[in-house]
Amino acid sequence: MVAAFILIQTEVGRAAQAAKSIAEIDGVASSEEVSGPYDVIVRVDTDDAAHLASAVVPQIQRVDGITRTLTCPVVTDARPS
Repeated sequence: MVAAFILIQTEVGRAAQAAKSIAEIDGVASSEEVSGPYDVIVRVDTDDAAHLASAVVPQIQRVDGITRTLTCPVVTDARPS
């Protein structure tokens, strides 16, 4: 399992709709509208890095209103099992 956080900037006023659309993408564990330098933070859980890079991230980047993404793969997962 590969996990990553994707930090997203959107056009003004588009964060809520972008977060909602992203939440429907396969592999997205959570999609939250936030305040600060990024507008949406997404957690992705997928089978491997290749699927993350070739399928999930491109789908997220195609969501209407997104202007920039930054993908941060999780190095260690401290969540309880």
